[in-house]
Amino acid sequence: MQFTSTFSYITSALFASLAFQMTVVDALPTSSPLSDISTALSIISSTAKIIEWISHTNASLNFIGDLLDLRRDTIANPLWRRQAQNVQVVYCDTQIGDSCGGTCTVYNGPNICLEASHTSCLMASADVGFCDRDGCGGSCHDLSTCGTALGNGFCSTPGTASISVPFV
Repeated sequence: MQFTSTFSYITSALFASLAFQMTVVDALPTSSPLSDISTALSIISSTAKIIEWISHTNASLNFIGDLLDLRRDTIANPLWRRQAQNVQVVYCDTQIGDSCGGTCTVYNGPNICLEASHTSCLMASADVGFCDRDGCGGSCHDLSTCGTALGNGFCSTPGTASISVPFV
């Protein structure tokens, strides 16, 4: 008899635990924080992807800031990864369908507020902010929250007047 009552107690506890776990699982959101992060960061481009786009575009390009240097390897300078990294930003004045082009400016450098009037689309190697007023003011949004992703890693950003480049 003692075995039966102990078994009944364990069985009841097990079913109660399962019912609780099923309730908790059903209450969880369908998207996980990790999938949200990977989706948000997928719009951030690598320097190599930006260089690839530059080498194949027919857009008119203006370069500002430091020269892009792909020779940063650990043999030549083993400490370069410890240095503050530049951010690359490409912003263009024309968006046609899923493409970004026209006249584009390529920035490579440290944190700064870029005046970028007439920008329709952009891509960057970090989570830059794009604002609808000069001086990185007004309403600003992060690239990681891009509402309309375009081809080649660009984001549609009509009405952008300035771009806030972060320190990385």
